Amino acid sequence: MNKNLQKFLTVVGVVAAIVLLCVLLSLRKADSFQEKYAGTDFTKEIIGLEHTGTYNGYLNSHADAVNPSKDVEVDLFKYEVEGEGSAKVETDYEGESKVLYTEEESLVTWTVNIPETGFYNVYLEYLIPESRGVAAERAFYINGELPFDNALNLSFARIWTDGGNKRVDNQGNEIRPSQVEYFDWQSSYLKDKLGYEVEPYKFYFEKGPNEIALEATNEPMVLKSVTIKAVTEIPSYDEYKTGVPSANGGADYLTVIQGEESTYRSESSLYAKYDRSSPTTQPSSVMHTVLNYTGGDPWKNSGQWIEWDFEVPADGYYNIMVKGRQNYQRGAVSSRAVYIDGEIPFKEMSEVAFAYSNDWECKTISDENGTPYSVFLTAGKHTIRLENTLGGVGAILSDLEDSTFRLNQIYRKLLVLTGANPDKYRDYKINSDYPEIIDAMEMEEKRLYKIVDDMTLFSGQKSDQIASAQTVAVQLERFVRRPQKITTEFTTFKDNITALGTAQLNMSETKLDIDYITVFGTDTKPAKDKTNFFGKAWYEIRSFFASFVVDYNAVGDVYETEGDDEVLKVWVLTGRDQVTILKAMIDEEFIPQSGIKVNAEVIAQDALLNAVLAGRGPNVVLSVGADQPVNYALRHASEDLTQFEGWEEVFSHYSESSYEQYRLDGHIYGLPETQTFNVMFYRKDVLDELELEVPNTWDELIELLPTIQGNNLTVGIPTAAGASNAGAASTQTMSNIPDLSMYFSLLYQYGGDMYNEAGTHTTVDTEAGVAAFDDYVTYFNDYGLPVIYDAVSRFRSGEMPIVIGPYSMYNTLMVSAPEIRGLWDFTLIPGTVYTDENGEEYIDRSDFITGSATMMIASDDDSIKQKSWEFMKWWAQPDTQIRFGREIEALLGSSARYATANRDAFSSLSWSSADIKVLNEQWDSTVGIREVPGGYYTGRHISNAIRKCINEKDDSRETIIDYSIKIDEEILKKRTEFGMSTD
Repeated sequence: MNKNLQKFLTVVGVVAAIVLLCVLLSLRKADSFQEKYAGTDFTKEIIGLEHTGTYNGYLNSHADAVNPSKDVEVDLFKYEVEGEGSAKVETDYEGESKVLYTEEESLVTWTVNIPETGFYNVYLEYLIPESRGVAAERAFYINGELPFDNALNLSFARIWTDGGNKRVDNQGNEIRPSQVEYFDWQSSYLKDKLGYEVEPYKFYFEKGPNEIALEATNEPMVLKSVTIKAVTEIPSYDEYKTGVPSANGGADYLTVIQGEESTYRSESSLYAKYDRSSPTTQPSSVMHTVLNYTGGDPWKNSGQWIEWDFEVPADGYYNIMVKGRQNYQRGAVSSRAVYIDGEIPFKEMSEVAFAYSNDWECKTISDENGTPYSVFLTAGKHTIRLENTLGGVGAILSDLEDSTFRLNQIYRKLLVLTGANPDKYRDYKINSDYPEIIDAMEMEEKRLYKIVDDMTLFSGQKSDQIASAQTVAVQLERFVRRPQKITTEFTTFKDNITALGTAQLNMSETKLDIDYITVFGTDTKPAKDKTNFFGKAWYEIRSFFASFVVDYNAVGDVYETEGDDEVLKVWVLTGRDQVTILKAMIDEEFIPQSGIKVNAEVIAQDALLNAVLAGRGPNVVLSVGADQPVNYALRHASEDLTQFEGWEEVFSHYSESSYEQYRLDGHIYGLPETQTFNVMFYRKDVLDELELEVPNTWDELIELLPTIQGNNLTVGIPTAAGASNAGAASTQTMSNIPDLSMYFSLLYQYGGDMYNEAGTHTTVDTEAGVAAFDDYVTYFNDYGLPVIYDAVSRFRSGEMPIVIGPYSMYNTLMVSAPEIRGLWDFTLIPGTVYTDENGEEYIDRSDFITGSATMMIASDDDSIKQKSWEFMKWWAQPDTQIRFGREIEALLGSSARYATANRDAFSSLSWSSADIKVLNEQWDSTVGIREVPGGYYTGRHISNAIRKCINEKDDSRETIIDYSIKIDEEILKKRTEFGMSTD
C-alpha cells in the first residue's frame, strides 16, 4: 500500500469517526437532573431571603379559593376620583352613548358588590385617545392595596396602521408607508405585561362590597365597561366542534394573505419589511427592494400582535397555513396565539409553536398527528391575528426571574460579609455563622436544575440560553458542599448571575418572520414553497451579478443635478437605519412642501473633514460632535445660523444650555440635535433594606456613605477614568474616554465657570473652581468611590444602589435588566444648598449637558445657503423630531430611544409622564460649556489633573492651578493663530 493511499484512508477514517461521534451525540438524550430536586418544596421561604409581593405568592396565599361562575358588572359612572388627573363622563363618544374619560395621573375608584368569595378576572373595554402615542399603563388596587407587585404595571396597547399606500422611489425600490394611529374600541383582561403568566391575572375578592381602583400611571384612557369576570377556560378543539354548525361550503377555496399587507398592529414597529435572502419569499427580487414580509426583530415581546383581513365565499370549515421563519434562537421556539375575529376559537390555537429553522417553514396549524385544525367561518370578511405568547416558557421564565432575584439577595448578603474582593486565604465561616445563606444556595441550586429540565423538556433540546442556569446550579452545588469555594469564586458568581439575567431576557424574546398566511378549504392542499440546491444556487448567481449594477446603499429618491436645478446634499454621520427613515420623511414631507430636492447619504465621521477641505462636502451635515460647529467656524467652514430670518423662532424649541457649545462671539454655528445629561438612578429595594432615603444634596449623599459602604456596597459617580456609563458625545470638553460631566456639574454648582467671559483663559483656578476640583477628587481619595466600574452590571446586582449617569442608562436597564423591574427609579442629581437674599434655602442642581448638532457647511452660493436653512428649519420642527424619534425607536427598539434636544418634541416621545417631569426638571438646571480656540486642551488636562490626584495623591489645589496654566497657554496660542483678541 503506497503512502498516498495510506494518507487518504487515514483522512477518511478520521472524518468517519467525527461524523459517527456527531451522530451519537445528536442521538444522546439530554441529561436529567430530576434526582437533585425530587421532593423539594419550592414554596418554602428562607428566613431573611424572602421574595415578597410576587403573583405566585399571592395565589399561594389564597390556595383554597374557588372560581365563582358569575360575572359582576361595575357601575362605571358611580366613581370617585383622586390625584392630579381627573375623570369625566363623555356622551356620544366614538359611537358610544356614554363613556368614562380618565386622564393621566388620575386614581378612579368604584365600589362593587361581590356575590361570592373567590378568584375573578378583571376585563376592560376601552379606547386609548390621541396623546403621545405610547401604550397606556394602569395600576390596579383592591380595597386600597396593591394585590401583588406586578399589578402596578398593567399595559394596554394602541392600534397602528399604514398611513397610505407603499411608494416606489425613482430607483424602483418600494418604500413602506408611515405608521399612523387607528382609534377604535378594544378589550383586554388585566394580565402580565411581560407574558410570564399566559393566563389573565386572577384577583381574590371577599364576598360583599369591595373597592377597586385604576390609577393612570401613563396616558389617558376612555372606559366603556369594567367587568369582574368569572374565571373560564378556552374550550378544547373537540368541545369547539360540538358547538358550531355543520357546513361544507368553500371546501375548494384558497386565499393567500401576504404578511406585508397586514391591516392593524399593536406597535408602529411591526410594519412591512424586505428580505432578499431566499428565492421563495413572495414577492422576490434581486434587483430592487420589495416589501415581502413582516415581523422580525421588533416582533419579540409578549402581547405584540399583527392582524390581517381576509374574506371567504361561503359558510364552512377552513384550515390555516402560516409561512414563517424563526432563525433567531437555536434551541428555542417562538409561539403565537391565533385569534379569529378577536377570539381564540379553541385552546389548541392559544399556542402555535415555530421551531428554529434557517429557512422558511410552511406550517399548517394541526394536531400532533398532522391533522389540520378546521375553523368554522361564515361567508364574508374576517380577521386573523397572531399574538406573541410565551406559552409554556412563561412559567419557566417566571421561576427564573424569581431565582435571579434571590441569587442577587444571596450575593448582597455575602458582599456584606466578604466585600467585593474577599481574601481567599481567610475562613469567613459562612456555613456556621450564616447557615441561612447555605440553605438558600441549596434551594436555588435545586430550583435552577428543575428550570433546566423544564426548559429542555419544552424545547426538545438543551438550548444555549439555559446553559447559564446550569452553570450557576453547578456552582451553587459546589458552594454548598465546600463553602470555602465561595470566596475564591465570588467574582465569577456575580458574573454568572448577570449572565443568568441576560439569558432570561433572551429567552423571553419570541421573534418570528411572516411571509404569508394561507386560508384554505378542507378539500384543498396548498403548495408549500420549497427550493432545491439548484434553485438556491441560481438565485445567488443572479444576486451576485445584480450587485454590480444595483446600488443597494441608495436611499430613497436620488436626484441628479441638471442645469440650474440645484440639489441639496445632506450627510448623516450615524447609521443607515437613521438615514433611511430621514430620507423617507424628506421625500414624503419636505420635498413636496418646499420643492427643494435633497439627496441624503450615510458617511463615516472621519470623511467629513477631508471632503470639506477638498470642496466636495455636503451642504448640511447631521449628528456632528458638539465641538465641531465652532471649530469649523474658526476656519470659516461653517455658517452662522443667526444670519437667517426666523432663527429666534427655531431656537425657541431648545434650552439655551443645549446650544451654548455652538456659540462663538455672539454667533451660533450649530443647531442642537441630540443631548445628554446626568440623573441619579437608585435601587428602591436596597435603600429600603438599609433604611435610607434618596439623597437630595451632596452632603446627604456623604451622610449615607458609611451605611452603604459598611454593607460593602458603594456609589457610582462619573469618573475621569472612563466608567462604562461614560457619555459617548464627541466633544473637546468631554471626550469619549474620560467622563468629566460630574466635575463640570460641581464646578457650576459651586458658582464657577470654565472660561472667563471673553473666552481668553480658563477659570478653573479660581476659588470656586479649586473647591469643586478638590471635592470631586475627595469622593475617590477620601470616600473610596470606585474609579472604574461597570455601572449597569453593578446596579443590577444591587452592589451599587446609587449611580449617577446619563439618562440614557434608563433605556439600557429597561431592556437588559428585566429581573429588577419595579425595583429602581431615577431622580435629580444631588445639589448644593444655598440661601437667597430672602433667607430661603434652595438647591442648585446645575448639570452638564452635551450632545450632537446639525451644521451648515459654508458656501458662497446664497441660494444653497437659503435652501439649507429651509431644510434645517424643517428638521428642527417638533413634529419632524417626534416622527423621527418614534420611527427610530420602532425600528431599533426602546434601547435606541431618540434623545432629541428639542424640548417640545421630547415630551411627546415614549417616556412616562413621571419620567418626563423628572427629566424636564433636571433639564431646566443644565449648563453647557462654550467651545473656545484650543478648548481640546481643557478636557485633556483636567483629566490629567484628576488622575494625578487620584493615582499619585498630589495636592489638588496645586495640581489644578498647574494644569490651568497649560490650558491658558494653548488657548493663547490658538487665539493668536486665528487672529483673535487675547485680552
